[in-house]
Amino acid sequence: MSFLIVGLGNIGIEYADTRHNIGFNVLDVLAGASNISFESRRLGSVAEYRYKGKSFILLKPSTFMNLSGKAVNYWLQAEKISVENMLVIVDDLALPLGTLRMRKQGSDGGHNGLKDIAATLGHSNYARLRIGIGDNFGNGGQIDYVLGKWSERERKELPFICDKAADAIRSFGTIGVDRTMNVFNTK
Repeated sequence: MSFLIVGLGNIGIEYADTRHNIGFNVLDVLAGASNISFESRRLGSVAEYRYKGKSFILLKPSTFMNLSGKAVNYWLQAEKISVENMLVIVDDLALPLGTLRMRKQGSDGGHNGLKDIAATLGHSNYARLRIGIGDNFGNGGQIDYVLGKWSERERKELPFICDKAADAIRSFGTIGVDRTMNVFNTK
């Protein structure tokens, strides 16, 4: 059985190490722990991760966040993966730093990457793992905060957050979304 695991982020050195790229960070940790590397392929960087007999196609779209749907749709079709076996990893301002929330479906919550995926697929019935990045910004500072670099304090927590998210991905592929939500959607 195959799964498509999509980590959302923006390509380019100017976006590296920003809060908005936590989806990329999580996939890098998952791949790094297994000594697999990403290859530049059509519409993204792709790696294949195997765990307990399951195949996970890891995708970091190269289409920029706001056009993620094109890459997602292409790889779902190219790998013949049903949308029920797709998980999208995104940053979330509404959650405290490091909080994980997996959902089977739902709104885009104002996230432009999720909005584009839903528009491209024609629905929002796909699983997503939201990772809290906090909301430590003043009035009107949302864009600068999201696209800003991690603070020193946040950077120290990032390895733990990414490891926990990688565990949630493995769980999604082995015990399913419902049981994974019960395990990982805790305070």
